[in-house]
Amino acid sequence: MADFGTVARPYAKAIFDTAVDGNDLEGWSKALQAAAAVATDKAAHAWLNEPARSDEERSDFVASLAAELPGAGVLKSQACRNLLKLLSENDRLDALGEISEQFENLKAARENRISVTLVAASAVDAAQADSVASALSKKLGRDVELKLEVDESLLGGAIVRAEDMVIDDSLKTRLARLTNSLID
Repeated sequence: MADFGTVARPYAKAIFDTAVDGNDLEGWSKALQAAAAVATDKAAHAWLNEPARSDEERSDFVASLAAELPGAGVLKSQACRNLLKLLSENDRLDALGEISEQFENLKAARENRISVTLVAASAVDAAQADSVASALSKKLGRDVELKLEVDESLLGGAIVRAEDMVIDDSLKTRLARLTNSLID
């Protein structure tokens, strides 16, 4: 999959500004997630990339399928229709996933919340998760939404990912460092 980070940024910012002005961050959030779900669907992606499709057909296709998902209210708005048409004309419908993700990051920053992923070698119980979330909330000064993942290859310990911050205290990483120090 292509990296659409740079392409998505101005779209996400413009949509975010529109959502703030209209006092509808949640509506736009759902609309972008629905449109991204359509654009990233394998069958829909194949249909969208057929050369015979016009820009209008492509944008209407995304809007009509996404309207069946949560967020239909904003998807029916002229602003959203214009967005889908613009993305279609500029061959940027593939970037909808990244646009949605960047929009969510802007929304989270405005709401003073951060999404954190805790990857552990084994399942983390609720008390441990609450303790980690509380500590991170104090450290970061934001409300923490903690997502838990299990990766048994870590052997022990955990990895914490929050935006551009990564704290890797896994046994796998510690052993790799030890191995490198012994080799050097």
